[in-house]
Amino acid sequence: MVKRMEDDREPTDEGWVYVPTSSFPDLDAYTDLGTFVVDGETFAVRTRDSDGSNHYDWISGPNNGYGFSVSGSAEPRSREKHIAAIRDFLAAIDPATGYL
Repeated sequence: MVKRMEDDREPTDEGWVYVPTSSFPDLDAYTDLGTFVVDGETFAVRTRDSDGSNHYDWISGPNNGYGFSVSGSAEPRSREKHIAAIRDFLAAIDPATGYL
């Protein structure tokens, strides 16, 4: 039997604050791989030390804090693979919004 919660017709919001998980501090360690300029767009690239995943911050993009990540592997990615990943990302961007 499924029980349903009754509507709260007078919510107080007392004691509740919404905090998105993206605002939590990132306790992982990263290795900075530098800045890549691809097709006129600038990305800061870093690798998470714990799992080898790669994180690309689109510095020159229209949306502050936007970018993408690629899961890691045992071997570091070559410069050519970083460039290919960035080009794939840029090719999928909607020019009207600057988002995927």
